[in-house]
Amino acid sequence: MRAIVLTATGEPDKLQLSDLPRPRPEAGQVLIRARAIGVSYAETQIRAGTLPFPLPLPTVIGAEVTGEVVEVGEGVAERLIGSTLVGVTGGLGAYAEYVLLPAAMTSPVPDGLTPEQALAGATPGALALALLHKAALTGGETVLVEAGTSSVGTYLVRHAKEFGAGHVIATAGSPAKRDRAAELGADTVLDHSSPGWPAALPDVDVAFEAIGGAPAGQVLGHLTPGTGRMLYYGLLSGEQPAVTAADLMTRGVTVTGCSGPAWAGQVFGTHYPEMLARLASGRSEAYLARTLPLERAADAHRLLESRAVTGRVLLTP
Repeated sequence: MRAIVLTATGEPDKLQLSDLPRPRPEAGQVLIRARAIGVSYAETQIRAGTLPFPLPLPTVIGAEVTGEVVEVGEGVAERLIGSTLVGVTGGLGAYAEYVLLPAAMTSPVPDGLTPEQALAGATPGALALALLHKAALTGGETVLVEAGTSSVGTYLVRHAKEFGAGHVIATAGSPAKRDRAAELGADTVLDHSSPGWPAALPDVDVAFEAIGGAPAGQVLGHLTPGTGRMLYYGLLSGEQPAVTAADLMTRGVTVTGCSGPAWAGQVFGTHYPEMLARLASGRSEAYLARTLPLERAADAHRLLESRAVTGRVLLTP
C-alpha cells in the first residue's frame, strides 16, 4: 500500500511516499480503506520535532481517517465490514491507503454528512465540546479563545455562548482571520501576533490556552482572582506556557491540563459522537479548506505552517 513515511524529524520533505505492507487488524481493531485523512497543525510540530511526542522513526504519522471497513480483528463485529466509519488511530498511522483504528475510537458517518465533512468536523469539534463542558460556564462569563480560527478555536468561538459565555474574546494573527473570528461570534478580537497583546485583556473568567510561551503567563495575570480558570490544551508556539505554581497561588486561580488518556477517552468516547450528531443535524458545521492527494502530504504541512488557511486540510489516497 502507498503510505507517507516520516524518515526523520525536520522539514516537510522528510515526509516520503513509500510502499508498505498492508496492515492486519489485531484484537479490537478495524482496518479502514481510507477515503480521506485529516492533517493537523500539531502533526506539523510532531514532524518538525518541536512537539514532545513519542515517535519511533521511521514511522507513518497521522491520527484521523474516514473510509470503508475492509477487515476486523478479534472481538469486533463482522457486520462492520463494508460500513463507513470515521475515527482516530490514537496517534500514528493515518497517512496511508489502509489504516488501523481501535474500534472503540470510531463512529459511523451519520446520514446527511459526507465522510469528508465528518472527518473535517468531528475531532476538532469534539475537543471544543470537551473543553466547553470542562469549563463549567454558569452564565455571563468572559471567555478568551486563543487562536480563534484554528481548527478547535473555531468551534470554541462558535459554541461558547451556547454553553453560557457572556462575552467572547478571540485572538487571531491576520486581519482576515480576525474578521473570520468576528463572523463566528467573537465580541472582541485581538491580534496575538502583536507583542504584549494580553495587556489589552479585561478580567477573564475562562481562558482556553492554546499558544503557550510567555503570553500564557501574561494571560494568567488577567484571570479573575479566586475563580479564574485556564484550560491548557495546545502549544501552537512550540514553547511551554510560562506559568508557575507561585503564579496560581498569588491570584487563587486554576490551570487544568486537558490531555492524557483519561481526557482522550472522554473526548472520543462521549463528545466525538456528540459532535457528529451536531454536524448531521445542522447545529454545527464542517469547515474544509483544501483537499490534496496523499503524495502531497509535504505540501499540506507547508500550507498549515503558512497559517494562510482557515478550515481543515485533508489528504485523499
